[in-house]
Amino acid sequence: MQILLLRHGIAAERAPSGRDADRALTGEGTKKLRLVLGAAKAAGVSPSLILTSPYRRARETAELAAEVLGYTGKIVECPALEPGGSPQEAWQEIRARRDEAAILLAGHEPLFSALTAHLLGAPTLQVDFKKGALVRVDAGSFGPSPRCVLRWMLTPRLCQAE
Repeated sequence: MQILLLRHGIAAERAPSGRDADRALTGEGTKKLRLVLGAAKAAGVSPSLILTSPYRRARETAELAAEVLGYTGKIVECPALEPGGSPQEAWQEIRARRDEAAILLAGHEPLFSALTAHLLGAPTLQVDFKKGALVRVDAGSFGPSPRCVLRWMLTPRLCQAE
């Protein structure tokens, strides 16, 4: 299974409601996500399922990923992907869907850098997971402790045209 971790794009500093969960993507955040997702599409990325944090900026990121990558299925909200979620909880959500070919998860830091390290079996690994970045790891087994292989990481800066 391909596991695709997509950190939300740049979001507004504050939401009109004052709630962190209500912060929307900015125009710049959307533009940078489109660069990364366009490169992913060109590389053949095609999720069979999209899971997202229920926070607005992550939902908007997941919706943009669905649009650019041609995903027509349902986007599933997953509380385990909220900013305070744990890598173990996120892994349980992935394990529960082990029959999928490629799962894209849209979420936040610090969860995604910790989840990347957890998936690679290296909990002390430091990952600089930029806003709008996309990481692919592949899982071949689904035991209690993941043993995945890092395939690549795309960042908005890598995808910018010169």
